[in-house]
Amino acid sequence: MKAQRLGAWIAVILGASYFVIPLIGTIEFSLRMRRGEYSFDAYESVFSDIQFRETFGYSMLMALLTIVFGMLLVVPTAYWVRLRLPQMRPVVEFITLLPLVIPAIVIVFGYLRMYNSSSYLPLTGSTTGTNILLVFSYITLSLPYMYRAVDTAMRAIDVRTLTEAAESLGARWTTIMFKCIFPNVMSGVLSGAFITLAIVMGEFTFAALLNRPAFGPYLQLVGANKAYEPSALAVIAFSITWLSMGLLNLVSRFGKAAPAKA
Repeated sequence: MKAQRLGAWIAVILGASYFVIPLIGTIEFSLRMRRGEYSFDAYESVFSDIQFRETFGYSMLMALLTIVFGMLLVVPTAYWVRLRLPQMRPVVEFITLLPLVIPAIVIVFGYLRMYNSSSYLPLTGSTTGTNILLVFSYITLSLPYMYRAVDTAMRAIDVRTLTEAAESLGARWTTIMFKCIFPNVMSGVLSGAFITLAIVMGEFTFAALLNRPAFGPYLQLVGANKAYEPSALAVIAFSITWLSMGLLNLVSRFGKAAPAKA
């Protein structure tokens, strides 16, 4: 028994070391910009860079739009499949898994062929159109995570009973959706939203090939031209990811404790 415990602790320590030691090394290197002493000069250089603020703000805006429109797409779809079209569930699940199978570079080249300036819908012919196309790309990329988070939350409630109760009181479809369904699956929506935020902030392929000023291409640009700032940016990006995962864990706990709203 003691040998098993010791083996388990050794496995945990080795696993933690695999993730923690490189992170400690990255943090330590990011503090060595000033010769002979530790400082936050690299972080000051990053935060004072106007391009950092512009790309970070742009990606945050794209993440917000992706979350809002992804939520408006996924929640009604999951609700309708569960309530009216349960036989379509395997088809919908298969479609939502496709972004995990098809490489992002294949998807973006397909978009460029379909929506170039000579097509019937020339989204890449203007800045606004390209931004819209980028949001669609991010929605596609985050679809597997958003759909499963919402679908899992919807399994925890009695969708049919809530719908029938609301209809018996004369509620319309929009009222049922936004006052009965959305509040009860909000934990799943927020879980998907935090994962989407982490994906969008670090995504490179779509933004680079669509030539948009996003945070992912900025990370690559700094990494290719500077020494200490890339380590600082890596720590910042890692902190954003861990913050999102921490909020996800917090929301999941509150979602399990919260009763369903009728």
